[in-house]
Amino acid sequence: MSSIFSPKMPPLPPVQPAPPPPSSEVSAEEKERIAAEQAAIERKRKGRKSTILTSPLGVEEEAETEKKTLLGS
Repeated sequence: MSSIFSPKMPPLPPVQPAPPPPSSEVSAEEKERIAAEQAAIERKRKGRKSTILTSPLGVEEEAETEKKTLLGS
């Protein structure tokens, strides 16, 4: 009985072929622009190195472990 009350499914539309991938060719102007952006990034990265105050091994100074309290010492 369920086939009498349920509507028939319409046929599915045909499958479209996938579009061709974009070409991977890059023009000379595009290559120059990318190279200029990469050079700017490298310049900015070098500028930040001077702000790092520790070595790759970590802080070499002794840490202050004892502090004076308000109640004496």
